[in-house]
Amino acid sequence: MRWTMLCESDARMALAEPDPAAYFNSDPQGNCEVSLDDVLLNSSTRTVEAVEDTKTEGCQIDTLGLKASLPAASSVWTTRRDGEVRLRMDEQGIGSEAPKTVHELFQEAVRKYGDYYALASKKRGQWIKLTYKMYYDECWKAAKSFLKLGLERFHGVCILGFNSAEWFIADIGAILAGGLAVGIYTTNSPEACHYVAENCSANVLVVENHKQLQKILEIQHKLPHLKAIILYGEELKEKRPNLYSWSEFMDLGRDVPDMQLREIIESQKPNQCCTLIYTSGTTGQPKGVMLSHDNLTWTASAAGRFIMLADAKVKQELVVSYLPLSHIAAQMSDIWSAMTFGVQVFFAQPDALKGTLVDTLREVRPTAFLGVPRVWEKMEEKMKSIGTKSSAFRRKVASWAKGVGLQTNLKRMNGYSEVPVNFCLAKHLVYKKVRKAIGLDRCTKCYTGAAPITRETLEFFLSLNIPVFELYGMSESSGPHTISLPHAFKLTSCGKEVTGCRTLIHKPDGDGTGEICFSGRHIFMGYLNMEEKTKEAIDEDGWLHSGDLGKHDKDGFLYITGRIKELIITAGGENVPPVPIEDAVKEAVPIISNAMLVGDKAKFLAMLLTLKCNVDVETGEPGDDLTAEAIEYCQKLGSKATKVSEILSSKDKAVYAAIQKGISAVNERAVSNAQKVQKWVLLEKDFSLVGGELGPTMKLKRSVVAQKYKDQIAQFYANTDAPPATENALRQ
Repeated sequence: MRWTMLCESDARMALAEPDPAAYFNSDPQGNCEVSLDDVLLNSSTRTVEAVEDTKTEGCQIDTLGLKASLPAASSVWTTRRDGEVRLRMDEQGIGSEAPKTVHELFQEAVRKYGDYYALASKKRGQWIKLTYKMYYDECWKAAKSFLKLGLERFHGVCILGFNSAEWFIADIGAILAGGLAVGIYTTNSPEACHYVAENCSANVLVVENHKQLQKILEIQHKLPHLKAIILYGEELKEKRPNLYSWSEFMDLGRDVPDMQLREIIESQKPNQCCTLIYTSGTTGQPKGVMLSHDNLTWTASAAGRFIMLADAKVKQELVVSYLPLSHIAAQMSDIWSAMTFGVQVFFAQPDALKGTLVDTLREVRPTAFLGVPRVWEKMEEKMKSIGTKSSAFRRKVASWAKGVGLQTNLKRMNGYSEVPVNFCLAKHLVYKKVRKAIGLDRCTKCYTGAAPITRETLEFFLSLNIPVFELYGMSESSGPHTISLPHAFKLTSCGKEVTGCRTLIHKPDGDGTGEICFSGRHIFMGYLNMEEKTKEAIDEDGWLHSGDLGKHDKDGFLYITGRIKELIITAGGENVPPVPIEDAVKEAVPIISNAMLVGDKAKFLAMLLTLKCNVDVETGEPGDDLTAEAIEYCQKLGSKATKVSEILSSKDKAVYAAIQKGISAVNERAVSNAQKVQKWVLLEKDFSLVGGELGPTMKLKRSVVAQKYKDQIAQFYANTDAPPATENALRQ
């Protein structure tokens, strides 16, 4: 049954389209000459249609209904929540298109796709759907309710929960009401939630269930700006002041005049902040990435066109929303690009990543799918597991088909268009059945991002005629910067720049490898209240420095070769700053000299540990004898060990137990499960300058350590599952 929207919302849609005349008022003096560049770079101005003349004579620029005397933003960055930036407009092409606010984008979507389904949620076995008109109406009501709760301009609305229609509505409602939409990871500890909510001066917290509510109740006394908490996924168990159920919240704004909300919407500008994405820095302190209306609306359009998302009027795309919406990848894919092209979004179940995702995929049969590497790896593992249980004949057929698939697709990748007969046979016998089994039989756009993926996994899916295309970007670039395409991809490359985006390889070496820098309208506004960090990220010429090392090949494909920053990106796409965790372990276990966290591209974190030992004063070589401090520590534990070798050879129970106890204590304070140390190993020798593990200033040289102890690191992941928390020491 297709629903219709309440009539009153038609009036809300009457927020008039900006009239070009409002921006170009005739100058009575007739002596004002404004260049196109001035018009496009003036952050307080929006052109309504593409301006084709190189000069616009006899006019002055009006600032969206504000007084023309207001100064234009002169910088491409700001750290103020209410700041405005100079938009990075191009003189022609996609980068010159008129900037839009989120509300203008939504209005366009309703005009074009009003009766098309937008959101689908499964409740008690049935899909409940909202059309784009209904979706808009719900966001409008939510916005009025936020105003009733006292949401202040540029204050946060934090959303803590799994993907749902309510998540989207709270996010967009917050933006329409003039607030900042802020996602919080569901795995965050109460302390981590507090940091984000306090940093964005949150007025409202929206939580999915009582588990998340409990975190907020623990910290609400430390949030001076907090005015209300809303529970959307469950019914309230008890009444508390300023705690509302979702239905109570949605009814709150009933008496708020539409005009009050309309005035706030009309005051919004594309160069103002509307969303914060929190990301971890190398020091471990999260940074609030400020994204403007233009960042979201322009990037959604540019990226969607680049990957050739179909307009719903031609063919409606279907996607499944399951990746964390506190991450830019999911937001850009599921909310903003979907709205731009009229995509229908189906919400997976909260336990999607525990195994139910494939059930949703089989039911929905999406036309586009984005998975972090860990999702693709899990699919690969499951398919290989099923394969081993097949008959010898079936395994032989599958092996033959995979060989044909890989060779044919590798040739396609290199420009060969001929399709051999055996490929067509393999497609009929194997590929179609595999795609149907995992729900990707209609999917023409399979993507991976948010973390590096192995060549092995890419080749596995390519062999089954499921090319998985890599994309690359960061929160600070509103998501995608480079994307691989069906007709333009190379294994292990992140593809080419989205049209309108530019890449600079900063200070390239002889091999052409240097720091990857970005420019374009997708570049963020700045880090909230962090001027120094913002200046480190955006240089004087406006380039965003990614902290990643990379190079282009002769065909313009971008390859990531390493990371300048020390952030570990797990297979699940979580950014983990290693230093705070390493320092915490050393503090918890005084016998530890050096600790190095590993886990880049891996399923979980592990740690290399060394013990405090005496160093040869002449050579700087670490010895076998424990330091006096370490011996004393051992004695307190009841151990008689005086040498490193004694502890390792006997697997000294007292010392091993103390180390595990310390690591468990650190894990209890972890921001999320992904930041817990699951395995560890003691090394025979401490790190040193002589050994090459430490630099001149005694800074840990991670790449050297990783290479030197690659066998121990490989052993961590030899078994697919992490052991129970009580038995984490790696047995050698």
